[in-house]
Amino acid sequence: MSGGRYRYLFSPLRVGPVVVRNRIVFSAHLTNYAQNGLPSEQHAEYYAARAAGGAGLIITEEHSTHETDWPYEKLIHGFHREVIPGYRRITEAVHAHDTPIFAQLNHNGGQTSSMYSRLPVWAPSPVPDPMFREVPKAIDHREIAEVVAGYGTVAGHCAEGGFDGVELQCSHSSIVRGFLSPATNKRTDSYGGSLPNRARILLEIIDAVREAIGGDRALGVRLCGDELIEGGTTIDEAVEVAKLVEATGKVDYINTSIGVATSTLYMIEASMAIPPGYALFIANAIREAVRLPVIGVGRIKDPVQAERALAEGHCDLVGVVRGQIADADFAAKARAGHSTEIRTCLSCNQECVGRMGLNRWLGCIENPRTGKESVPLLVPLSPPGPRPKRVFVVGGGPAGLQAASTAAQRGHHVTLFERNDTTGGQAAVAASIPSRAEFLDVVRNLLAECQRYGVDIKTGAEVSAELLRSESPDTVVLATGAKPQKPYWAGDLARVVDVRDVLEGRAAPEGEVVVLDDLGFHQATSTAELLADRGCSVRISTSGMVVGQDLGVTLDMETFNVRAHAKGIRQHTDEVILAASEVDGRIVLRVLTHTTGVTRELGCDWVVCATHQQPEDQLWQELKDAPFPVHRAGDCVTPRRAHAAVIEGHRVGVAL
Repeated sequence: MSGGRYRYLFSPLRVGPVVVRNRIVFSAHLTNYAQNGLPSEQHAEYYAARAAGGAGLIITEEHSTHETDWPYEKLIHGFHREVIPGYRRITEAVHAHDTPIFAQLNHNGGQTSSMYSRLPVWAPSPVPDPMFREVPKAIDHREIAEVVAGYGTVAGHCAEGGFDGVELQCSHSSIVRGFLSPATNKRTDSYGGSLPNRARILLEIIDAVREAIGGDRALGVRLCGDELIEGGTTIDEAVEVAKLVEATGKVDYINTSIGVATSTLYMIEASMAIPPGYALFIANAIREAVRLPVIGVGRIKDPVQAERALAEGHCDLVGVVRGQIADADFAAKARAGHSTEIRTCLSCNQECVGRMGLNRWLGCIENPRTGKESVPLLVPLSPPGPRPKRVFVVGGGPAGLQAASTAAQRGHHVTLFERNDTTGGQAAVAASIPSRAEFLDVVRNLLAECQRYGVDIKTGAEVSAELLRSESPDTVVLATGAKPQKPYWAGDLARVVDVRDVLEGRAAPEGEVVVLDDLGFHQATSTAELLADRGCSVRISTSGMVVGQDLGVTLDMETFNVRAHAKGIRQHTDEVILAASEVDGRIVLRVLTHTTGVTRELGCDWVVCATHQQPEDQLWQELKDAPFPVHRAGDCVTPRRAHAAVIEGHRVGVAL
């Protein structure tokens, strides 16, 4: 089938000796799927799923080129020959779908620690990275030659393993970027100073890799267009490096990036706070300067955005990573004219970037199959039993919608009951804040799936145990969520409310507002912003060392702090509220600073609490002796975040 409305996106392109069938690239990103330094079966199935889903080109995560490079535990050690059988499993699985696959090669340089390798960290100069805070060893000319040779060795392993090409990671986390950047290259020899000197190691690596892979495989270079750090590489120098790369005559394409994978990581894997296409200016500038194909990136999450990037001439190919993490069939659905069926990425970073930061394998808040492609239990969905069941799902939040969708896909007759007028549950509440509006995509996507598979959705429908017993379905799934509960110290004070009271319109705080952050995530910070926008004077109080501490995991911390400062939001840490009373129309809080043991009184007009909820489990209690099986999913089991709701909803739907 043709690409229909997508004139550019589904046109083929030659990249050196390789022809890609469309312009959608599943660009390199970490997965934590490696086992003992080797590629795993999960790698093969993960990449194969995106190949089957129509990606034009797949570029794997990085393969380390030297033993001194071990920044995180589950890294592929490409310098060992033992990787080759795993490489072959990956390439054969992807080639089965007629999709080319490249391997990314890298040495992280000074952006690492010696924790895993027990060896000194190598870098162009002894400039400590702001995250790892370890002084690296400035490598000498013999060690530079060793690094260059390492790239050649791993490139040879990749060729032997069946890859169609390799990409040199010289961008956000790389020893090569370290050499290119004036901020981290302080050398005075032939590898420092002028740009040609700083680019010398890159050109030597290009020579070594091209010799190792020959002329029938593609070679690409990924460059950082702007490090966004003081004294770092900016777009003008990046363009000059691209020209040097092209002048070698040995490179077939240039990929792009923005930021540094430690101090400005939040701009590499940008959250929904950053506009889509924000980094396309880099690809645009480089494309104007060279004739090589250029890959553009920057939170491009749907095919319309990708098509526009091509049509406007910003790039020749488009990197879509999180969009294809969320939906492996992203490209195929767009090509077939079914773009509305794509599970659109939320850019929430909770299960992709967030899990990686916690040293867990990559997953997706929306797609319970991501990261589990090699597990037969989850994919493909098994057929139902001897006859389809009549399934009632109570609750239309993410857990209920996912359970209903999965059960309906399996062939069951599903009815979903939601007591509110619209579906979405707390996800819809969270998305009511303008800065979090894209979070509603999880509801739109799941609701569309339910409608597509024939789920009968009844809104404004309060369900009782008596109703369920009288209807006598084959199975009931309870996804009734959770409800707010006041802190023990709040008593019956009317102006101590929950964030949900504010977001759902039951309370409208004014004047001086204290927002209590017990959850360390978006609940407090987003509501604080909303209240500040409404003219309130806002103070956030938390017992933690940082307000919204988990925002650091999802790369929202930096952008929140910028906005909070602009809006006059004050942040106070290490505080515990012990008691509250009302005096002369004001709320008076007794607050303990637990680092010092000092208590004091704090006055305000309202207190808005982001505190732990309690399960809505009354139906569960009333149905314990029901004559039909009753399952639970999501917050009615115990309150957590949306990923748990989706996973449990899918798990229940599969099990029916």
